[in-house]
Amino acid sequence: QVQFVESGGGLVQPGGSLRLSCVAPGSIFSIWAMGWYRQAPGKQRELVASITSGGSTNYADSVKGRFTTSRDNAKNTVYLQMNSLKPEDTAVYYCNTRPPLANSWGQGTQVTVPS
Repeated sequence: QVQFVESGGGLVQPGGSLRLSCVAPGSIFSIWAMGWYRQAPGKQRELVASITSGGSTNYADSVKGRFTTSRDNAKNTVYLQMNSLKPEDTAVYYCNTRPPLANSWGQGTQVTVPS
C-alpha cells in the first residue's frame, strides 16, 4: 500500500511561484515513475509532469518551460516547482505513480491563480 500526501498549494498572483511536495513512505518508492496530475472544477484530470525512477522528466505543453519536477528518493518525496503561474493553472494538484494507481489518490492540494 502507498499513501501519497500532497502539500504546498495556496493562492498566488499571476507570475508568482509555488513549490508542491508529495510524500510516500516505503522503500519501494524509489523504483516507481511518478506523475503530477491536476483537475480543475468540471474538467477531466490531466497529467502535467512526470519523472522516472532515474530522474528523466516530461511535461505537458501547457506547463513546459514553467514547471519543473524532481525527486529525492532518500526522503520518498517528489516536488513540483511552479513558476510564472497563470490563471489556467488553477486546479487541485495530485501526485501518483505513472501510470496512476486507482487506490493511491490523496486529497490533493489546491492551487489558485486569480485572473
